[in-house]
Amino acid sequence: MGLFTSNLKPGDLVQVRSRDEILATLDDQGAIGGLPFMPEMLEFCGQTLRVFKRADKTCDTIEQTGGRRMMDAVHLEDIRCSGAAHGGCQAGCLIFWKESWLKRVTVEAPATATRSITAPSDLLERCTRQPDSPPDEAEPRYRCQVTELRRATTALPWWDIRQYARDVLSGNVSFRRLLRGLVLAGFRTLLETGIAYRMWVRLYDRARRYTGWPALPWRNGSGKSGPISKLDLAPGEWVQVKSHDEILATLDSNNKNRGLSFDPEMIRYCGGKYRVQNRVTQIIEEKTGRMLKIKNPCIILSDVYCKGDMSKYRLFCPRAIYSYWRESWLERVEPPKRI
Repeated sequence: MGLFTSNLKPGDLVQVRSRDEILATLDDQGAIGGLPFMPEMLEFCGQTLRVFKRADKTCDTIEQTGGRRMMDAVHLEDIRCSGAAHGGCQAGCLIFWKESWLKRVTVEAPATATRSITAPSDLLERCTRQPDSPPDEAEPRYRCQVTELRRATTALPWWDIRQYARDVLSGNVSFRRLLRGLVLAGFRTLLETGIAYRMWVRLYDRARRYTGWPALPWRNGSGKSGPISKLDLAPGEWVQVKSHDEILATLDSNNKNRGLSFDPEMIRYCGGKYRVQNRVTQIIEEKTGRMLKIKNPCIILSDVYCKGDMSKYRLFCPRAIYSYWRESWLERVEPPKRI
């Protein structure tokens, strides 16, 4: 098998096929190769959209094993799951689109009419509930693309160099970004050995002056999870992310604040100003399909997501998972002035 199974690349225009065309591709579980077509996707049938990234790989957020290989799929620009058919899940996951659900177009075309955007009730049931979850279950176990991700993918070892060739040749990742990511991964590995640790830290800090790299991402918190700050932020407000040092002071030795991790991918946003997109109060737990209620304030910021540049064993994952922020890590600021 070659590096690619299709030539769809970032920036290409595609039209989502009609409801009936897509339903004809699905198995008796409402899926292709284990990947479900979700009711939230029906509203995009007939629309012309642009490819964001090829979804040749993704990250395993269920068992935390690293990367996973996906076949014949892409992500489309700004097309995220609304959670409307999944109990109001607020994770806002980027949707996977099998290429058989899309057709290439050369110019933006008007949306084609579809007879209905309402799925048959049996499809709705298959695509939203686990097969062994009865309809009258007090706490339903949901089924979505993310809960089924391991079934829809195969293992992808971090050392399989073909994935990095696909990243560059597909247009997902520039060659410069590839080199930077591999160098950063090498630095992390050297630091983890503990040998000449201070020398490598000094070398990293010196390299930052010329490369624009972020502050050393792999630092541990103060050892004690800091208090929960309550700003009562609302969607549309603007905030500034605190400095990395300020955030580290709120983290325990596992870099968590009241159970919420501060990931190295979030360091790039320190000091920046962003608009609050949503307060997250519930998301589907990917391993069980249960709805997880979030007790402490958790914030999503607009266009702030994981880019996979500093992630161990899952470099350049294109899934663009939203970063979750404690209000302790943010400061309310005035919105930028319009010019």
